Order: sequence, then structure tokens, then C-alpha cells
Amino acid sequence: MRASLLLLFTVLLFSSCGEYQKVLKNPNAGEKYAYAESLYVQGKYKKALKLMEQIVPVYRGKPQAEKLMYMYANTFYNLEDFYLAGYQFERFANSYPKSDSVELASYRSALSYYELSPRYSLDQKDTYTGLEKLQVFIDTYPDSEFRLEANEKVAELRYKLEIKAIEIAKQYLKTGEALGSYSNAIEAFDNFISDFPGSVFRKDAFFGKMEAEYELANNSVPEKVNDRLLITLEYYDDFVKYYSDSDLMSDANEIKEDIESRLTSTEKSS
Repeated sequence: MRASLLLLFTVLLFSSCGEYQKVLKNPNAGEKYAYAESLYVQGKYKKALKLMEQIVPVYRGKPQAEKLMYMYANTFYNLEDFYLAGYQFERFANSYPKSDSVELASYRSALSYYELSPRYSLDQKDTYTGLEKLQVFIDTYPDSEFRLEANEKVAELRYKLEIKAIEIAKQYLKTGEALGSYSNAIEAFDNFISDFPGSVFRKDAFFGKMEAEYELANNSVPEKVNDRLLITLEYYDDFVKYYSDSDLMSDANEIKEDIESRLTSTEKSS
């Protein structure tokens, strides 16, 4: 019985493969369309794609093209070829703005760019593109059923950019002594504060900016030390203004106490 079932399966498999090859070589676009659609419905996307690639140029501008082009874009999406999926869905939305599928196509186009976003340590060009596409979708379809999910994706991508930016600033701080300059760290923390006003890492940026200025003062020529210590105290005040109850407050106070002690000593000696 088992051998019989295996034989039947093998026969059906080769029969199916034979039929597919036959349709693939068949010049009849209508038969290819029908067979491609049947494969698509079955989730056999790789095979369906080969047929679609042959007939997409044939049907361009015809009534059947709308459905075909949506399946074509969605096939790339299901195969996780997100570059082509994003492009084809965007092309579909532009070509068929009145289609019943235009909202879903627009969302999946944005999702494709979201999927292309790499881990935070890599170049974030695709992350910025994903953010832009998702925001365009949200603005275009404010009442969409996908709005909540789209906003969650936006928050996720922004968080990734925040991690990238704060880690770069912290790295500048770590390498400041070796490079002989803390200016890059101060600028990076300052930019972070401006670029990500609602970030969970904003506390670290305010503290990091103060710490970088403090280290800059410590590594300065004598005639510049006091001025830079005074600037550090200004950054301390900025930090305390927003984060007086944070876990970094004791570290901030240590820096302040050291600065005040040194400034007092300077005043007495002068």
C-alpha cells in the first residue's frame, strides 16, 4: 500500500512538472495567465513568477493587467524579495489609483521598505526610506485599518535610528582622549537632543554632553580649563532641569562637586 502511494505521488509530481514545463513553453499568454494564477493561489510563487515574467509585458495596458500586476508585486513580497516588491507595489499604486487594492498595495510597498531596514549597527539608508514610505502611507490613508500597525513600524524604525545615533555619540566620547578631541562627541550628543526630542535615550544624551565637555576641560591647556568647566556646569543645569530624579544624578553631582572645588581653588590662588 505504501509503495503504491509513493508511486502515485511520483507520477503526479512528474505529471505536474511536465504540465508546468509545457505551459512555460506555450506561446499562448491566456493559458500562461490562468496557470500562473492557479500556482499563485496554491502558494507556488517561484513557479508562478516565471510565468508572470513572460506575460506581464503582454498584458500591460489591458483590463487583465490590474489583477496580474498586483499578483506580480505580491509574489515578490511573498518570496521576500523586498526591493522588487516595494518597487512593484509602488508602481501598481501609481498605475491603478482607483483600484480596490491600492491601499493594501501602498501599505505593502511601505512594509517592503521597512523589511529592508538592517540592524542598527549598519548603514541606515533603507531605514530612512522605510520611515518616509510609512509616513506617506499614514498621511495618505489616515483612516486605514493598517494605521496602528504602520505607526508601530514607524516607532520601531525611529528607535533603531536612536540607538544608532546614541551609540555613535558614546563612541566619540570613548575615543575622545585618543583622538585628542571631544568636539565630535559634544556635537553628536547635541544633535541627538535636537533630532530625537522624545527618545528614551535623551537622558543619556544630556549626561553625555556634560561628560564630554567635562573631559574636554580636563584635557585642555590651562588657560581654557576654567571656561570649559563653567560650560560643563551649564550642561549640568540642563541635565538637572529634566532628569533630577534619574539614576545618573549621583554621577552628575560628582562632576559638579569636582568642578566647584577646582573653581574655588582657582579663585583662592588668584
